[in-house]
Amino acid sequence: MTLKARITEDMKNAMRAKETTRLSTIRMLLAAMKQREIDERIELADADVVAIIDKMIKQRRESIVQFDAGSRPDLAAAERAEITLLQAYMPQALSDTEIDALIAGAVADAAQAGAVGMAAMGKVMAAIRPHLAGRADMGLVSAKVKSRLNG
Repeated sequence: MTLKARITEDMKNAMRAKETTRLSTIRMLLAAMKQREIDERIELADADVVAIIDKMIKQRRESIVQFDAGSRPDLAAAERAEITLLQAYMPQALSDTEIDALIAGAVADAAQAGAVGMAAMGKVMAAIRPHLAGRADMGLVSAKVKSRLNG
């Protein structure tokens, strides 16, 4: 079953169970997916759906920071609940050890190709991005790569 089909099925189950929070979050996700399909005139693959979910989670994290700063714990709690529901559709996250191993391999490959230091940043990130998409916070991965290349 594709991820898109699983999300659609979960929406139907949420309707039957009258789970309003879950239903609204899933509908929001399906709307974002449909919008991208219409805009780009494509049929979304699982990787595309994961990218959309990752973007939505990132947006909610940014909103939580703003709501906490604005003393709106009720809205921050709603965003946290949406993140929890959205993360159920994400692939299993990689451990720090697995991420470090991927970074080490990509840095070694870049060094063999002649790119060293911060000049290799783009090559390293391009090499590891497909393996980490939706499975790691790319901001943290980028920081790890920078420290590895500088050190």
